[in-house]
Amino acid sequence: MTSALFWGLFSSASLYLGQLLARPLGHSTRAVGLMTGFGAGTMISALAYELVPARSFSRGWMIGVSFLAGAVVYYAADRWVDSSGGKQRSQIKSDQGESSGAAMFLGALLDGIPESFILGLGLALGGTISVAFVAAVFISNIPQGLAGTTSLQDVGTSGRRIAAMWGGLTVACGLASLIGYAMADHLHDAGANASAFAGGAVLMMLTDSMVPESYRYGGRLTGLFTVLGFLVAGVLAFVQ
Repeated sequence: MTSALFWGLFSSASLYLGQLLARPLGHSTRAVGLMTGFGAGTMISALAYELVPARSFSRGWMIGVSFLAGAVVYYAADRWVDSSGGKQRSQIKSDQGESSGAAMFLGALLDGIPESFILGLGLALGGTISVAFVAAVFISNIPQGLAGTTSLQDVGTSGRRIAAMWGGLTVACGLASLIGYAMADHLHDAGANASAFAGGAVLMMLTDSMVPESYRYGGRLTGLFTVLGFLVAGVLAFVQ
């Protein structure tokens, strides 16, 4: 359980690295867009190799249902967060006054919880941590932290409050990983369905925020960075 908590905290702590990069890179939208594209590529790879590999569909139709359910739940929750003022949370440039700090925090939490839950669940069911998945979550959180920090700064949030928000989010993701680990004993064969559910949510997050924003600001070169991110995470999945 200690390992699950540690890896959940570690993978989310890269949000602070994103905050540190906000000062030198926050106004270079192209650089942030390319970095976001790379992070999206790592998560797509983790989705394909770790969360919902093709072989998982051999377990039956419930895998597909769980995958769709994860997407629908994320969609509904995301709509609610957007209407509450969190629409700008992943945007590299936000419009002053359109977002609230609390709503943006809830939105970032919505993005991070499925990944952390699966970290803990995977550790309990597999006995070892997936280096590729940890790397994908860690890398993808850097541009999320960078873009989120820039957006929060644009609406007047202080650096100390942003750091506190990322700290709270990191702790929440650590607890989500711990919950995933603890629930493994009760899930048994349902572990694949839980992974598929999280996979649907993660794919919705990617298509809803990370990929559109990366192309909007990174331009056509973003595609190459996304492929590179996919390749890096894919290699890690096979060499660990």
